[in-house]
Amino acid sequence: MTSHPKHYSSKLDLKNGTVDMTHGSGGRAMAQLIDELFVHYFDNDLLRQANDQATFSIPAGRMSISTDGHVISPLFFPGGDIGSLSVHGTLNDVAMSGAKPLYLAAGFILEEGFPLSELEQIIQSMGRASAKAGVPVVTGDTKVVERGSGDGIFITTTAVGIVPEGVNIAGDRAQPGDKILVSGTLGDHGVAILSSRENLEFETTIESDSAALHGLIADLVAAVPDIHCLRDPTRGGLATTLNELAKQSDVGMRIIEKKLPIQPAVNAACELLGLDPLYVANEGKLICIAAAEHADKLLATMQQHPNGKDAAIIGEVIEDKMGFVQLETSFGGNRVIDWLVGEQLPRIC
Repeated sequence: MTSHPKHYSSKLDLKNGTVDMTHGSGGRAMAQLIDELFVHYFDNDLLRQANDQATFSIPAGRMSISTDGHVISPLFFPGGDIGSLSVHGTLNDVAMSGAKPLYLAAGFILEEGFPLSELEQIIQSMGRASAKAGVPVVTGDTKVVERGSGDGIFITTTAVGIVPEGVNIAGDRAQPGDKILVSGTLGDHGVAILSSRENLEFETTIESDSAALHGLIADLVAAVPDIHCLRDPTRGGLATTLNELAKQSDVGMRIIEKKLPIQPAVNAACELLGLDPLYVANEGKLICIAAAEHADKLLATMQQHPNGKDAAIIGEVIEDKMGFVQLETSFGGNRVIDWLVGEQLPRIC
């Protein structure tokens, strides 16, 4: 994302203008788009150097990197938009290793005819989310495709971070006897997206939980450095994520239905729509697996943080070579919570 000298005859028409093919041509129009939107709202020392890359020094530790594409529909929803989501989602993927995120890179694919007013809202939102998280967008790229060849805007973000010495958090470290915690209510994001997409109205507005979680994770690691697993239950929700972790660690898991934190409005919406909230996406929650003796300390640490006030211990890791995830129902029975089959909620992140 290279900035250019600001010799333009007029400013972008951010109220009524649209993206056109010249904004991806590499010429003056593209330079103006970068200067007046991306550099303006992402402004930082590294981006201002106007190179095709960002060069920086790193502190001691192991590097962590993740990249994620964001294709959500609708672009704007209760509690966020594709801009803030593209920051939060990728920062969280890096943070689940215990890393402190340092920098972000962003790639944009814009469709010809996309309103500049909406693009400005999205870039503003990304800038605010980046600033709040303390992780700057330091490089990026912009491409424009012909009308009908895209869906308005796609965003790919990449984050790099540093894992402190002595921290080893990975999906293959869950052990029988470990406790399973979640940092808050489940299914908020997916239900918010669906209600917005389908213009559904409920008695209370259900907002996405989209948030950056590295601050919460830093507190957890400070309290208990030997956390075994962290994972954010995004696509496929809690159920699919627990199945992934069970497979990686060659264990089984048992969760207790009455201990699952789910908002009544989300439960009601899922019943109405025929959805299982265990499979509905989250964008600001995490799963934490750690030794049983650390569970209460981790729970207290979560509940002291704004992003963990509704945290709960929901179950435990068990021995099971079949790798099943089981749910103890509120009626005292048990059922297997299998992998998600098919698409429950398309285009949710």
